Amino acid sequence: MNDLPARHQPRSWLPDWSDFWSDLHTGMPSWAGLRSSHLIRLEEELADGHYLLHAELPGIDPAKDIDITVHHGQLTIKAERSEKKKAKGRSEFSYGSLTRSVTLPPGADEEAIKATYDKGILTVDVAVPEQKAAAPAEKHITVQAAG
Repeated sequence: MNDLPARHQPRSWLPDWSDFWSDLHTGMPSWAGLRSSHLIRLEEELADGHYLLHAELPGIDPAKDIDITVHHGQLTIKAERSEKKKAKGRSEFSYGSLTRSVTLPPGADEEAIKATYDKGILTVDVAVPEQKAAAPAEKHITVQAAG
């Protein structure tokens, strides 16, 4: 049985509002949703001393088309998807430069970053050693008399 809608609705040139609000929530510049087709979509998680970032980058040659940099706690992924015109029909694929930056969690080890690419998903693994929180020492405040 086919669960597809009875008629196909063409995608609007306007962004999906959920993309717009999601982009604002993640700290992207204002109106990032208007360029959502050129955003790299991400999933993040912090587990077992590792910050894992999954980026959706289908159709990319990871050896040639992906550049990952880290500087002062800011991780940046840049990718380039080249257009290959084979048909004269319509295309909804996004081509060109794609960029996304994220702030790494406090204590992230910028020297211990690994990246792998499998089936269109780039995974960046950053070691984040657990920091033992020192118990704050009790501090006494001296009260001075006014006047």
